[in-house]
Amino acid sequence: MRQGFRNPQKKSVLFKAPGLLIGALAFGAAGGMTLSDLLASWNVSGGSGHSCKIKGNISIETGERIFHVPGQRYYSQTKISPQYGERWFCSEFEAWAAGWRKSKA
Repeated sequence: MRQGFRNPQKKSVLFKAPGLLIGALAFGAAGGMTLSDLLASWNVSGGSGHSCKIKGNISIETGERIFHVPGQRYYSQTKISPQYGERWFCSEFEAWAAGWRKSKA
């Protein structure tokens, strides 16, 4: 394959359906989601397991958004409940960018 040549069969979903992205962003914004939240939800693999291992948890007492990485004290105990806004992250940077802080323990 020549360098710079793009396979027309492998177009991004953004090129196939640009309205899909606009609609998803509008829907997400109406529901209180940020662009980072939306992108993170697309990055997480579904079904059989998570490719993203960082747990984004919301404190019941304070509502604070805290993320836990593998090896931290409360990582294995932390359960993620997406219906309450909790989610998975693929990197610490992604969690920080979304406004979450790292667990102190």
